Amino acid sequence: MPRVLIVEDDEAMAAALREGFESEGYEVSIAPDGFAGLRMAVEGSPEVIILDVMLPKKSGLDVC
Repeated sequence: MPRVLIVEDDEAMAAALREGFESEGYEVSIAPDGFAGLRMAVEGSPEVIILDVMLPKKSGLDVC
């Protein structure tokens, strides 16, 4: 099953994205900030990362 990492601090947006991807058969992980997103990206090796630009702790641009 393809893995998607969503790095998004807005809980409602993250939940909506999760719902959409899971309905299409993807395994979804969510990180609430840039530090957690970077760690999860390195450890989990997702096929796709949906990355917000304005994140707490570390910006999406820095994560990228």
